[in-house]
Formats: sequence, structure tokens, C-alpha cells
Amino acid sequence: MNTLSRRSFLHTSAALGLAAVPGIHAQLGSGARPPKIRIGQIGTAHAHASGKMDAMRHSEEFEVVGIVEPDTRRRAAAEKSKAYAGLPWMTEEQLLNVSGLQAVDVETEVKNLVPTAERCIAAGKHIHLDKPGGESLPAFKRMLDNAVRRKLTVQMGYMLRYNPAFQLCFRLERDGWLGDVFSIDTCMNKVSGMAERNNLLPYRGGGMFELGGHVIDSVVNIMGRPTKVSAYSRASSPLKDGFADNQLAVLEYPGATVTVRIALVEVEGGARRQFVVCGTKGTFDIRPLEPPKARLALDAPRGQYKKGYQDVNFPHPGGRYDGEFADLANVIRGEKQFGFSCAHDLAVQETLLLASGLPLG
Repeated sequence: MNTLSRRSFLHTSAALGLAAVPGIHAQLGSGARPPKIRIGQIGTAHAHASGKMDAMRHSEEFEVVGIVEPDTRRRAAAEKSKAYAGLPWMTEEQLLNVSGLQAVDVETEVKNLVPTAERCIAAGKHIHLDKPGGESLPAFKRMLDNAVRRKLTVQMGYMLRYNPAFQLCFRLERDGWLGDVFSIDTCMNKVSGMAERNNLLPYRGGGMFELGGHVIDSVVNIMGRPTKVSAYSRASSPLKDGFADNQLAVLEYPGATVTVRIALVEVEGGARRQFVVCGTKGTFDIRPLEPPKARLALDAPRGQYKKGYQDVNFPHPGGRYDGEFADLANVIRGEKQFGFSCAHDLAVQETLLLASGLPLG
């Protein structure tokens, strides 16, 4: 059994461009901390909204200056949540005009994510944008182009990027330890109740549109944009509401295929979520994804790992979203370049839409 030490974990992060490089901390001296980054949140409708707020409020890097929720019913519900206790409620205009505001976490309904991000970018703010990036690829591209023009960061809310098992997987593939990748099999299932299904019904892409981006982001990080995407969709729930809750996408590459399976009807589906990368020299099998557990098979000893199959354990990664906001803080302070380009995010969004059976227009 191998345990990925904290030192190895940090080495992995640095190799992926996810750890800070010398910058403002060095300039201030080893004992000093830079001023906190002023950030606000727009929206409480997204499933990750309260978790993201909790991560920001517990971070030593950020000062949360306010929360925006124009829907009175949602605001009333959010005001009862510990995540938002004591925060000032304000309009979007008020938030975007807070003195020194540098970043905004966008957590609205999916249909409003990209339009809201566009307004924040126009106001000169960096963005943490939860997923998925809307149903319109042209609108998503326009938002990214505007951010590039204004030299602003758009960080998509794909938290598996910062998962230590995925970071190790990226490193193993990049260093050639797995050989030529010929298949990736992914699965991100769960059971969705009627309330969640009703919220998703307006979106034509079904469960794939809701959850597929998390694993597709990692697939594209390893394999790049696929040459072809084939989508298969079924409505399997006994609720008979017509919602596409059982989907499979096949992504094709020269010499490789990738499967992405999303089902919202699997009992204890979260425990079987997996990301399995098979190459000509080895296999890396992450299962479950959170908290991560992995098995590594190699055709020969490499580094600390032996030939054959072995378990790989990981240090506790902290909160689910902590890595996202730590990385965003480093980028905003100029301590590192962001590790995920707008070209990457556009390829992920295009692949997600095709995997969901949606048009690109």
C-alpha cells in the first residue's frame, strides 16, 4: 500500500501548476500575510452555492463583502442558513461597486450563470463560475473572450481538478508512467429526488448536462478535445417525467475511446463514482472520487510504486471546495498563472454540450 505523503501531494500540485510560486508572500516576508481578497457571491440557487460560501468564509485568503439574491423566496431561505449568517445582503449593482472588490462567485440558476458572469467581467472582476456554463456555446465563448480581453480569470467550478487523486492521475499521465492512454471510463451517478429533477427538467441535456462536466473536464485535461462525440440518452426513472436520467457519451480519439456515464437513478451511486485511465504501461483507477481512493497498476516499478496493482491513499484534502479558492487567490495575487486556459474551458463546454445531445449553436 502506498500513501501519497503531504510532500508528494504538494510536489504533484506544483507540477500541475496548482501550487503557488514565489510572489507577494516572499516580497512581504515569511511572517507576513497579504491583504485578504475582497469577494462577493451572486445567487444562492445553485446546488453548490452554500458550500462555496462556506469555503470562502473559512479561507484565510478572502474577505466576503456581501451576498446578492434578488429572488425573495430564495433569500428568505438562505437567510436561515448558517453559511450566510451575518453577511450583508445587497443588490448586484451595490456589490459590483463595493470598494476594492476583486472577484465574484457566481452561483445563480444555470440559465443565469453566464449572463451574470458577463456583467461581472464588464465590471472588471475575476470570476468563479459554477457549472455548467449554460446551454449556448457562443454565449460561453463570448464571456471567455471578454475575460481574456480584460485580463481577468474565469475559474469554472469543476472541483475534481483539485482532488489529490486526480492531480496524481494528471502527473502520472504527463510523466508517461501510464504509457499511451487507450481508454478512460468514467461514471458519476446518484439518485435524484423529485424536487431536484423538477429543477433540472427545463434543461434539455438531462443528468449529463448537470454532472458530466466534472469528469469531462478531467478527460479533456488528459486527452484534449475529442474528434467525435456520440450521445445516448434514456429516461429510466419510475417517475415517468421524461427527464433524461440515464445517459452515456462515447468520446473518440485517435487510438482511444472514452465513456462518460451519468445516471440519476443508481442506488448509492456516489460510492461507485469512478475515473479509470488505462494506458499501455499502467492503469489508474479512482473509485470512489470523494473522498478519493485509488489503485495503480504498473508494468514495471517506477518511483515509489511497485510493479502490479497497489492501493494509493491520499492526505485529507480539506473542504470540498478549498482547493479551488486557494488556487484562485494565488492567481488573483499574480503568484502563478492559472492552470486551465480559456481554450481548455471552451473545449470542455463544447464536449459537454455534445455529450448531452445539445446543439452547439
